[in-house]
Amino acid sequence: MRKAHLKRNAVTAAAAAVMSPLMIASFYAVMPSAKDCIIHAADISARLATGVPGKNIAYTEDTDDTDDTDDTVEETAADKQAYISFDDSYMLSCGELEIPSSENEELAVPEDKEEGAEPYPESLENCDGVISAMTYGFYNGTDYINLENGQIRNVTSVSNDILENEIGKPLDFTIEKNGLPQILIMHTHETESYEPYSRNYYDASFTSRTTDDSKNMAAVGEAIAAELEAAGIGVIHDVTKHDYPSYNDSYTRSRKTVQDILRENPSIKIVLDIHRDAIERTDGTRIAPVTEIDGKRAAQVMIICGCDDGTMNMPNHMKNFRFAAALQNKLEGDYPTFTRPVLFDYRKYNQDLTTGSLLIEVGGHANSIDEAIYSGTLIGRSLADMFG
Repeated sequence: MRKAHLKRNAVTAAAAAVMSPLMIASFYAVMPSAKDCIIHAADISARLATGVPGKNIAYTEDTDDTDDTDDTVEETAADKQAYISFDDSYMLSCGELEIPSSENEELAVPEDKEEGAEPYPESLENCDGVISAMTYGFYNGTDYINLENGQIRNVTSVSNDILENEIGKPLDFTIEKNGLPQILIMHTHETESYEPYSRNYYDASFTSRTTDDSKNMAAVGEAIAAELEAAGIGVIHDVTKHDYPSYNDSYTRSRKTVQDILRENPSIKIVLDIHRDAIERTDGTRIAPVTEIDGKRAAQVMIICGCDDGTMNMPNHMKNFRFAAALQNKLEGDYPTFTRPVLFDYRKYNQDLTTGSLLIEVGGHANSIDEAIYSGTLIGRSLADMFG
């Protein structure tokens, strides 16, 4: 069986919180070098305390191979949600925030502007911008389909009635505990990475991509795989770096990897491409989608399921959709507030290769590696229980 084994490194760090306006003066006196960051944090805290909505989000996603458009897009859609802002001592409900659409997942990065992966830095303590931790909740609007647990965001021309009818249908596959691999976990963008620990600022010198498999998507995938293996479900975790040294054409390379593994292991029913998001406001504030599960911070997750617009050669995309809806229902049912709505959109992401192929975004570049790994563990537990 083809399998990548990773060292499980414990990442220990202290969590940092967004400072309240009353604490800013004393902290500023101690750390004058953080002036701009602290003033910005005070502004955010004041806005949250008064319930003033935050600015619209600009969404950025690491990119692939379809064109060379700039990879920052301001959200202007009308659908909005309530959110929760975290600090160490309380959660505050306030404002409205637009959902990121992940619409730039496949845009190309021009070679002369490509930010490469690198060893994880020994120090990331420059305060170059603010991180705001938020829990994304439920939405209203015609784009959203409510499940028993969680939601689906339908941005296609397929009617909600058709999708709701699909949700009730059985999955196209069954998972067996027969010693053969049933699930493939892989990463088209394996070098995507996270903050070193939970905190309210980021160091802009880091590209949020690293070849260190204890700090990037490989660590999250390993956490999922460990739970499946513990439950007796055969899993292959492939840690090929399809996005390094070149980011462009990552999906072309990952497609070949998946095809080769499926050819060697026809027992595989599910392929999960594990990524992380990247959510940033136009003012430079980075958003960390986070919630609390069993007293511990976890990065929120978002499933992306592709729909065929007639040009993608994905005749079985509705079978993937059934799996997306079932997994969303399971994850949110097991861990309320753990998920953002499933994004059902005209995407391919190599999801034509099986009827159990999904892309899962685990948090964003402003989440900590511990939050992301914990979310991987939760995903693995739900999958194991779902098919156990």
